[in-house]
Amino acid sequence: MTRIQFRIQPRFSKFLLAVLLIAFALPLVAQDPVGELRGKEPWTMGPFLNYGNGAGVRSDFHFLMGGFEMGKVLTPVVHAGFLSGQFELAGNIMPLWQAWTPAPHTQFYSSCPIPVPTPSNGSCTLEVGGGHYSGVSVTPVIFRWNFGTHGHRVQPWFQAAGGLIYTTHKFPPDTLVPHGTPGGTSVWNFSPQGGGGVHIFTRSRRSIDIGVYGVHISSASLGDRNPGVNGSVQVQVGYTFWK
Repeated sequence: MTRIQFRIQPRFSKFLLAVLLIAFALPLVAQDPVGELRGKEPWTMGPFLNYGNGAGVRSDFHFLMGGFEMGKVLTPVVHAGFLSGQFELAGNIMPLWQAWTPAPHTQFYSSCPIPVPTPSNGSCTLEVGGGHYSGVSVTPVIFRWNFGTHGHRVQPWFQAAGGLIYTTHKFPPDTLVPHGTPGGTSVWNFSPQGGGGVHIFTRSRRSIDIGVYGVHISSASLGDRNPGVNGSVQVQVGYTFWK
């Protein structure tokens, strides 16, 4: 697990730096691509890639996702001082959803989380699952606010969203128990999230997008247990066509 952490993170940091350098180095077809779209209500669409780490007790969890997003700017510019901007409704699908967790191991519990045949003062040692998990995810509702900046190339935004994740094995890993015995998690999880970022326009109606999100993963107790991933921080890099 340590090997994954130290190999992926430096490579991703270099990739992100390269994206930023390219974005600011490319010549513009239009002198003011942000102003060209201001007040209009275009469609947005394009691919993206996410990489993230869990937080707190899940800091040894790592995530990689990729997919396609589509949205529609629904309002003209709403004037509200420094909060002025336009509302966009979007959604995405991620056929690539990968998670790396610590390898399967045994764990001591001072208070046993499931019934066991021979408890000892309420404590027990149980097998815990782990390893590599694969799945797909869809985020059908993304509420995004694109700020009405007067910048020519950069437009900041923030958003809130809710998604659904399906994994081929129950996630996150928990105590290994027989089918139907309390202790199992779920192959279905929900992913409420929020964050912000910037559109960096490289030309007219084309932008590279950089975002940072906080994501919570929970089964809403669809399984017998719901240990969840209380928080993960994810960085997204995407490319958007504004139609």
